[in-house]
Amino acid sequence: MMRSSALLRLAAVGAAALALSACVSLLPKTKPAHLYRFGQPVAAEALDAPMGGVGVFRSSGTFQREAAGDRLLTIANGKAAYVAETRWVAPAAVLWDEAVVAAFDADGGHVRLIARGEPATAAYVLRLDVRNFETQYDRGPKAAPLVVVRVRAAMTGATDRGLLGEKLFEKRVRAGDNRVTAIVPAYDKAVGELLADVVAWTNAQAKPS
Repeated sequence: MMRSSALLRLAAVGAAALALSACVSLLPKTKPAHLYRFGQPVAAEALDAPMGGVGVFRSSGTFQREAAGDRLLTIANGKAAYVAETRWVAPAAVLWDEAVVAAFDADGGHVRLIARGEPATAAYVLRLDVRNFETQYDRGPKAAPLVVVRVRAAMTGATDRGLLGEKLFEKRVRAGDNRVTAIVPAYDKAVGELLADVVAWTNAQAKPS
């Protein structure tokens, strides 16, 4: 009798599992997201270049909240949306941090960017706040959009924290087409050109001792 009851319970469990698997197989399958990144890797010759002599500590800045994640933010007629089935390989704020470091590493100027926790002395502090990091459909929903990257930079002394200079940087790059494969290169170009300006400005602000 006990053996029969056990067999009945096993049969019931098997039937439930079979029913569950049947239900799962009927659910619609989500399409995999296409992954992209921005920011150029440091050239091999830049890795052999001597490090700069003026230490600049990069403090934590803000990043546009709606665009800080791994989705591509679009703006059309004041309405925000995200590009479907498309993701950055990492949160945009993380890729931005990597791009900043790479831009300073590739530069031959006298500034050396110092990260938090690094055992080095900094004479200056640099803060970068990303105000805008978005795709703007300023010519309609079917036309090639405009990638806008706007950043506020501020330099202070490391000791007295007195403001030495601040500047608003902005790059607007028109995508070649209304396709993700054309929009991503526009982000690459905007970030690269803007960071080149930021690095040059930082070198001008940070006076060699």
